[in-house]
Amino acid sequence: MTPTSPLGSQVPDDASQDLVGTIGWVTVPIVIGHPGEVVVPVRGGTEAFAAWSDEPVAKNTRVVVVECRTARSVSVSPLNLG
Repeated sequence: MTPTSPLGSQVPDDASQDLVGTIGWVTVPIVIGHPGEVVVPVRGGTEAFAAWSDEPVAKNTRVVVVECRTARSVSVSPLNLG
């Protein structure tokens, strides 16, 4: 069972913490203050997560997971390949 915080939201477990540093891509654009969606490789497949960012991120942008907010949501940053 996943523990909950005092506010009742799920606390990330060790498996979701492993997502930090993982590269994925945006499938639903991220707008400041509202989640989008990213797909990242997990356990030999891919999974979708709600995603938040400090800046707008367009669909199909490659991103890196910088924080696990809950078991099913992450914070991401656009991946700069230059």
